[in-house]
Amino acid sequence: MATDHQNPASKQQQPATSAFKLVIYEQENFQGRCHELTGPCNNLQEAGVEKVGSILVLCGPWVGYEQDSCKGEQYVFEKGEYPRWDSWTNSRRSDTLVAFRPIKVDSQEHKIVLYENPSFAGKKIEIIDDDVPSFHAHGYQEKVSSVRVQSGTWVGYQYPGYRGCQYLFEKGEYKDSTEFGAQIPQIQSVRRIRDMQWHQRGAFHPVN
Repeated sequence: MATDHQNPASKQQQPATSAFKLVIYEQENFQGRCHELTGPCNNLQEAGVEKVGSILVLCGPWVGYEQDSCKGEQYVFEKGEYPRWDSWTNSRRSDTLVAFRPIKVDSQEHKIVLYENPSFAGKKIEIIDDDVPSFHAHGYQEKVSSVRVQSGTWVGYQYPGYRGCQYLFEKGEYKDSTEFGAQIPQIQSVRRIRDMQWHQRGAFHPVN
C-alpha cells in the first residue's frame, strides 16, 4: 500500500488519480523518506515506514491510529499540511501513528445525536448541520455514552474547543463508549468532517 517517492511535492501540481491520497514523511517539516498511500494500511512498519514525522494530505479525509489494525487513539486528517505531530493532536505527547484508512464522506447533510447513557438512554443533545465547540454552552453538561449518526461524518473531542482525544463517528449507531474508542464517556465538542466534494471552500484547519 505504501510506495516510495523521491520528490512527491511535484505530484501536488498534477491532477489526483485517486479519491484519496496521503504522503507520509519520516521527518518533520516534510523531510526525509516519504511514502504515498491511496488506500487503507493496517501496519505502516510492514509497508516500510519507519516513523511518521509529518503528513501531507492531498485528497482526504483520512483517519490515523496509534496501533496497528486501526486500533487505539484516533487522529482525523483532512486535506492540508501537518508538519509535525502536534499539528494533528494535542491530546498526548505520543507521536506514534501505525495505521491509516480513508474516511468516506458521502453526504452533504449532517445529523448526530449524543446520549448520556449507553443504548441511547438518558439526556441527549441533537446537532444538525453545525459544528459545536462547547456542549456546555448549549446547556449539555452530561457524559456521552452512546451516539447515533443519522447522516454525515463527524469527529468528537474529549474537551471543548476541539481539544483532547478524537473520536470518529461515521453513519451508524454506537451503543456504548467503547464502540467509538473512548476509555471514558466524555465528549465536549463535535464538528463535521469536511470533504472538498461537498465543501468547496475547504476543510477544517487546526489551530495550534
